[in-house]
Amino acid sequence: MNSFNTQHSLAALGAPFSLPCTPTPVSAPQWLAFNAELATQLRLPKQYWHSDDGLAVFSGNIVPDWASPLAHAYAGHQFGHFVPQLGDGRALLLAEVINADNQRFDIQLKGAGQTPFSRRGDGRSPLGPVLREYLVSEAMYALGVPTTRALAAVLTGDFVQRETAEPGAILTRVASSHIRIGSFQYLAARGDHGQLKTFADYVINRHYPACASEANPYLALLAAVVAAQAKLVARWMSLGFIHGVMNTDNMSIAGETIDYGPCAFMDSFNPAQVYSFIDTQGRYAWGNQPRIASWNLARFAETLLPLLTEQPEHAVELATEVLQGFNGQNETEFLRLMAAKIGIVTATDTDEVLIRDLLNLMSANNADFSQSFRLLSRSVSNAAAGAAALFADKQGWADWTAKWQQRLAAQGIDPLQVSQQMDNTNPALIARNHLVAAAITQATEQADLTLFNRLHKALATPYTLSDDNADFALPPQPQQLIKNTFCGT
Repeated sequence: MNSFNTQHSLAALGAPFSLPCTPTPVSAPQWLAFNAELATQLRLPKQYWHSDDGLAVFSGNIVPDWASPLAHAYAGHQFGHFVPQLGDGRALLLAEVINADNQRFDIQLKGAGQTPFSRRGDGRSPLGPVLREYLVSEAMYALGVPTTRALAAVLTGDFVQRETAEPGAILTRVASSHIRIGSFQYLAARGDHGQLKTFADYVINRHYPACASEANPYLALLAAVVAAQAKLVARWMSLGFIHGVMNTDNMSIAGETIDYGPCAFMDSFNPAQVYSFIDTQGRYAWGNQPRIASWNLARFAETLLPLLTEQPEHAVELATEVLQGFNGQNETEFLRLMAAKIGIVTATDTDEVLIRDLLNLMSANNADFSQSFRLLSRSVSNAAAGAAALFADKQGWADWTAKWQQRLAAQGIDPLQVSQQMDNTNPALIARNHLVAAAITQATEQADLTLFNRLHKALATPYTLSDDNADFALPPQPQQLIKNTFCGT
């Protein structure tokens, strides 16, 4: 019996939820990367591990008998403007895999050619965005952030035309599903409440089965998605991560980070930091992410209103009450995470002021976000050491550390233990934008994956520094700063 257990539950729903589609073959596929650790979790047969058979499957040149390719249908608010039909314009779901723990995962090709939802696009992906998503998604996984993952990356041997002709590539992406808020918006816009109910029941069964036994399963679904997103965005914020394009079609129902386009980790702390070239108004800035997540969830709630109760006004009241819980959940989780970053085991409301004062001090001094917290552990017993070097405002630093050390002392925990806990909480290594960009440039212009491979290996252990990766912990020099990232579609 083959332990590689594949199913096709989304395909079984049929239209309008998805449409069958076959990947477009490529001319000369070559391996870029393969994730053996993830392949083991999925119980992927060794036949496909960095082999010719695997290359044929993950380039889209053959469709194995265990696959049933489809493109998922969804809509979305893009920068606040509703588009009633988007869908998988360059991605194809091959199959759903059931692992040894009975968990279900999608295996999807991204950049596999045109689909029924491509509109005028070519359905392909340049090499750069594939390498970026591979590096950053795997880095996020190593940091403990719910995320899609990268199973494989292949070069197609073909060029794709963007502003210039660029090498093409395909990413094999794994997620608990690729269902988005926009998936519900697509069905709601069609006005068929029967289809909407069918899909909601499917999502409850797949992602939130406990909701099925609640008095109002669809209200429970809304509450579950609100809770998942509240925690996810707090986690992003605590790491200085900026998603970059939080459109409703890029927000996973499962509470995972999905669609790594113009994403980045901040260098110098700035709550208004934006990296996306097209986000000229700062809609998706670091500090706006909770507000946008809340707005997106309100759009999700709107799709569920017909399922909540037959009385429209009462449905709005029920949904509003659940939505109002987002801010509290998000702020509580953010406080817990940030308190841990400064060595506080059990956060209290008064710690919020201490954390806010530190962030303000970091912003005023252009202090590097990740380094500030990583080096703070060296300042536990000696305020003049560690992070002190990052702050030009010595008096401001002295004032803050005096309050902070007093708070730490009140815990009654050995300072060495506090320092160790902080180093286990604050990563030494993140997928710094200038390093990711350099790896992409080296791969694209020189066909050299040396930096990509070094970076990928280092980011797998983000809390550990070694002689081999210490250079990756350093913030960029002024000439290395990356001010804009691009989606790459």
